[in-house]
Amino acid sequence: MKNIMYRKTFPIFAFLLAFLSCTNLEEDILDESLTGTGQAETVSGSIAPVYGLLRNVWLHTRNFGLQEIASDEAILPYRGGRDWFDGGKFIAVHQHLTTPGNALVGDTWTDLTLTLSRAVAAEERLKPEAESGDAEAQGALYEMIAMKAYLNMQLLDNWGLLFKKSSGAARSEILRGQAAIDYLESDLLSVVNVINTNKGPGRFSRNAVKALLARLYLNAAVYRNPYGTPDFKAEDMQKVIQYTNEIISGPYSLSPEYFALFNDNNNTNPEIIFSLDQRGVLQTEHSRWAYWSISGDLVPRPEWPNTRGTDAAALTPDFYQTWVNAYGNVDPAEADARFFQENTIVPENLEDLTGITPANDSEHYYCVDANSFEINRGILRGTIWGPRKDAAGNILKCADGKVRIYPVINARTSGANRTYVDHIMQVDFTDQGSLHHTGHRFSKYQFSRTAPDCCNYSSVDLVLIRLGEIYLMRAEAKLRSGDNAGALADINTLRTSRNARPAQTPAALTSLSLDILFRESGFELYWEGLRRNYQIRFGKYEGSWTGKTGNDVNKRLFPIPQKAIDGASNLPGFLSQNPGY
Repeated sequence: MKNIMYRKTFPIFAFLLAFLSCTNLEEDILDESLTGTGQAETVSGSIAPVYGLLRNVWLHTRNFGLQEIASDEAILPYRGGRDWFDGGKFIAVHQHLTTPGNALVGDTWTDLTLTLSRAVAAEERLKPEAESGDAEAQGALYEMIAMKAYLNMQLLDNWGLLFKKSSGAARSEILRGQAAIDYLESDLLSVVNVINTNKGPGRFSRNAVKALLARLYLNAAVYRNPYGTPDFKAEDMQKVIQYTNEIISGPYSLSPEYFALFNDNNNTNPEIIFSLDQRGVLQTEHSRWAYWSISGDLVPRPEWPNTRGTDAAALTPDFYQTWVNAYGNVDPAEADARFFQENTIVPENLEDLTGITPANDSEHYYCVDANSFEINRGILRGTIWGPRKDAAGNILKCADGKVRIYPVINARTSGANRTYVDHIMQVDFTDQGSLHHTGHRFSKYQFSRTAPDCCNYSSVDLVLIRLGEIYLMRAEAKLRSGDNAGALADINTLRTSRNARPAQTPAALTSLSLDILFRESGFELYWEGLRRNYQIRFGKYEGSWTGKTGNDVNKRLFPIPQKAIDGASNLPGFLSQNPGY
């Protein structure tokens, strides 16, 4: 699966080609194995483009950014009046003022529908081989059926619809509400007992399908009535409990070190159920979730001096405050191992920066081996430390060849006003609140040691489903079913499992409510693209937070891109705009 990439890009009207008519979906395939280029065989040639395109779906400027910025978790202002405006797409999504022409919404739609079309094509191509008795083709066919359901569930989350399409020759049928739930359920149940169990987390497996079924039943109340108050049916909650029970009793285990889930070697982490496999072979393996939020002045991998962040998304002060409120007088960094991991250990004699400025700090550094340096993880606050470059762009080094670690200078300041990067809590859409340094930052994923720059050849898999979420889903289903004690036990199992650093192991809770469970979901799953989904299900999406005050329930779903609607205009009634747009 690591030797496939494709050469073509597609406009937004690929929707029409993918879903309205018979389509030639063959792609040029490059085999980047040691033997060079060549046409892949039927099975890998069918499924590799589908798994490969999943990278595009989860780009920070596609579905990941759409989920994060629309929620109360992250905000992306127009940095310094020059960076990350991008036509205002991030600001509009955050304020719930999105229009059908929003590029973030449109690009996400394009990549989701295009990847879904590839899954349909792969399914159609694999069926004859599977029916002729080819066991490998049969297994791959089951994976593509699961992939279709996964992608359709993303569409249902975002736009309240999905596409039912069984072959390239057939026109798609658009399903919503209970019909959409039934279709997803049928596809998932058709493969859950026959799909592979031993392909690794980068491929759909039996437990990944069970996780999708649990998600489906947990969200079914929202899917049935996306604009009203969810009615969580007892039978749905029992099915969530059934499938999460089966997963929890399976081969997975919670990671004692929380941040090990997001490290270079996470492909073998026993908590991960399904991930985007990125083991450092292709340029398309991209550290998108690592660098997007990090300061552009920080060099996280000094052995690769071109690595840097991009000063984009930051925590909203509101999301940060949920941590503060939970732990009162105790710093969240001391109370919860999921909030912070200190890797950049500044010597005590250098910690106090009183009287120290970029003008007089030439000797205010410590030395560390370049290959050993790691930035702090979790939530970054205040002044950050890292390597420094000279005027020629070379990393400054100590006499023994180690790297000098200084307070990081804010390159957008100069002269007597030159300062360090200080990630203050304030971040908003005002001129002062949108400066490049403002806002606490997400640093959940490790900068890969295989990536020669900020982005490419990453060996860190992007985690899409893991055991921590399974515990949260089971706890929620139990709580909504009246089993408070069982729900509390699940949440405490999850909290106290993060015990690799005993002093920061979260303490067990003494009680649990839906509000506290929602808070816990934020602590466990932040920066994983799930917050918007949880907000809608818990009735929090119409609330107010930094930069956002609108409370229109129609904004729970995004607008269908206008180009897609225009492209389907010759089929009256096929694709109609969502309410409120």
